[in-house]
Amino acid sequence: MDLQDAKNRLMTLQKKNAAYEHALDLLFYDGATTAPKKTAENREQTIGILSEEIYEIATGAETVSLLEYLDAHRDELDQKEKRMVELLIKNIREMQKIPMDEYIAYQQLLVESDAVWHEAKEKSDFAMFEPLLEKIVASMKKIAAYCAPEKEPYDYWLNEFEEGMDRERCDAFFETLRAHIVPLIRKVQEKEQLSCQMLLADVPDYKQEKLAYRLMEIIGLDLGHVGLGTTEHPFTASMGSHLDERITTHYRRDNLASSMYSVIHEGGHALYDTGSDRSLAFTVLDCGVSMGVHESQSRFYENILGRNRAFCRYLFPILEELFPEQMEGYDAEDLYKAVNRAEPSLIRTESDELTYCLHVMIRYELEKRVMAGELAVHDLPGEWNRLYKEYLGVDVPDDKRGVLQDSHWSGGMIGYFPTYALGNAYGAQFLRKMKETVDVDADLEKGDFSRINEWNRSRIWQYGSLYKPAVLFEMVTGEEFDPTVYTTYLEEKYCDLYGIEMDA
Repeated sequence: MDLQDAKNRLMTLQKKNAAYEHALDLLFYDGATTAPKKTAENREQTIGILSEEIYEIATGAETVSLLEYLDAHRDELDQKEKRMVELLIKNIREMQKIPMDEYIAYQQLLVESDAVWHEAKEKSDFAMFEPLLEKIVASMKKIAAYCAPEKEPYDYWLNEFEEGMDRERCDAFFETLRAHIVPLIRKVQEKEQLSCQMLLADVPDYKQEKLAYRLMEIIGLDLGHVGLGTTEHPFTASMGSHLDERITTHYRRDNLASSMYSVIHEGGHALYDTGSDRSLAFTVLDCGVSMGVHESQSRFYENILGRNRAFCRYLFPILEELFPEQMEGYDAEDLYKAVNRAEPSLIRTESDELTYCLHVMIRYELEKRVMAGELAVHDLPGEWNRLYKEYLGVDVPDDKRGVLQDSHWSGGMIGYFPTYALGNAYGAQFLRKMKETVDVDADLEKGDFSRINEWNRSRIWQYGSLYKPAVLFEMVTGEEFDPTVYTTYLEEKYCDLYGIEMDA
């Protein structure tokens, strides 16, 4: 084959891969949203067959020969083509190390596990989910041993979600956060608590859905390419390319903020995905470069923008329009204080911006010990409850609000949680750089996200996975990652909110 023929075949290969991914994503989305509860077995069958096809395409002689040829002609490829070949070869080399029957069985296990997790959470019964989680942990250890025998299993998976991440770097990062955040939380707890009563009014689901769509439009989502569904645990799914994005939320009658901020959070993910350059569609580059960078966008929109005082001034009249009875007697400043109330709580996704990282630290400590064989899956509920008492001072009443609250482990995403905290910290540095050229507060007070979105699109979204995360981060900020920028942001915000003076 000549080089041009090989380039054409590279694009055809990626389109075929994208089609299979599209089908798998649709099956996953359907299973998590509208599929009847007892249909997991059907999806297992289909996903098993599709996974076998994906495995055979990825590891087949034709694909390997094509990519090796292109790799040998790297100097003749453009930047995008080089990165495509790099990522595809990495994927193939790892997949080749995993026996096909184990690869397929693992994909089917995740389908079964997701279905069982939903039922176990509904019944608040960890024992139902325990056997599946034990199998997932065992499988993830085996996969790590196949792919990177020189690494500890948890280090392998941390790196899969955030390239360059391992336990040593994670430990140092969390220690920096702990040193700044814990004293600040103690100072906040000494102050009179802010009221969140206005968010606890009973609002019907259909009215919350109206707000959800309004928020999607406000932050700049294209509703022709982004859909909204409901599920137990909100998530975002990219359906094979950035041209079809699905976000989900859930509606709580006793907590208006729950859906409001899950929509903005998942909307941040969707903005990143749909912001990829059109030329990346149906290629391996058509996705976020890492989960840390991805979470930087979701957490940036949810917290840095969504809980901003200026945005609350814009948002409050909309809440008055949609929920006049519930908003009577309140104003925009009440809303700002309510959505930023800092108080230790049970549920990560509904925790405040200040205590959020403690929820992540708990999960990190548990994952690290389970993957190292120092903690049995059976003992997770007890350790979860103990750490929530130690870190946050709260008692966990049941598994539903404890160890079963997140869907991540049922989907084999052990190693994902630290990226939420990393995303928070990345976002603070992005904000500092953005403010050099964008009057963020002035735009938020008008509900105008156009300049903010364009800044993110031109510097982050358009590139997809073209650059490695560390390279992209330095391109955006012009500096190395510094978690104290985030802790300073928290200190300034919460000292102002609660009238606190921090020690020098």
